[in-house]
Amino acid sequence: MCYNVCMRRIIAIGGGDMKLKTTLQIDEYIAKLAKERAGDKRAYGLYIGTASHDFMPAFNTFRKTYTSVFDIKADCLLLENVETSDERIDEKLSKADFIYVSGGDTLYMLKKWKERGLIEKLLSAYERGVILTGRSAGAICWFETMYTDSEIMNGQSEEYKLYEGIGRLKGICSPHFNLREKDLTKTVIDNNLQSVYAIEDNSAIEFVNETFSKSISSGGNSYLLTNENGKVTKKLL
Repeated sequence: MCYNVCMRRIIAIGGGDMKLKTTLQIDEYIAKLAKERAGDKRAYGLYIGTASHDFMPAFNTFRKTYTSVFDIKADCLLLENVETSDERIDEKLSKADFIYVSGGDTLYMLKKWKERGLIEKLLSAYERGVILTGRSAGAICWFETMYTDSEIMNGQSEEYKLYEGIGRLKGICSPHFNLREKDLTKTVIDNNLQSVYAIEDNSAIEFVNETFSKSISSGGNSYLLTNENGKVTKKLL
């Protein structure tokens, strides 16, 4: 079955605290789409916490939110210190109506995904109409270029850095813009970047068939930063 003639959706969430329900309006929107895709069956959400080294309390919060609040079956895909077979991975992906990727160490996550061939599997699910979404690391990974704090997290640098992402969405993306505005603006100028998607906590941007569709707010805002001759302008999305 192909959802809406294989309508492809990515919802990139800038940050927030699901446990404190600060992203609840975004989660509600994701749940609505998942139920539409599921049709007559119970919707199924697959949580991938690789970026957080499969930190299980985060999955428990995801399950509590999506199961208790939205009546969606919640499952997780574990890659950290667990021998999950390719067959088991394929089985979980085949059931998913949406895939939710956690925040955390973006570069570590992509390294693990490459080792397991998961990037190709996720993109295959996306082509089938499975909704891809995620917070912070799980938001920026889908873009051509990511503005990430992975080196800071690992004590390798004191600066945010630009790194190559999966590349399914064109452009550059930064999460936590409410916390990184000064640093990101300087990076845009120093690197002569033409435009950057900048997503605050408790905000998200949706792409349909790889084209920007809209922003979704649960209290935060999303912007497109543009650079003209060293002057950076914020456009509210």
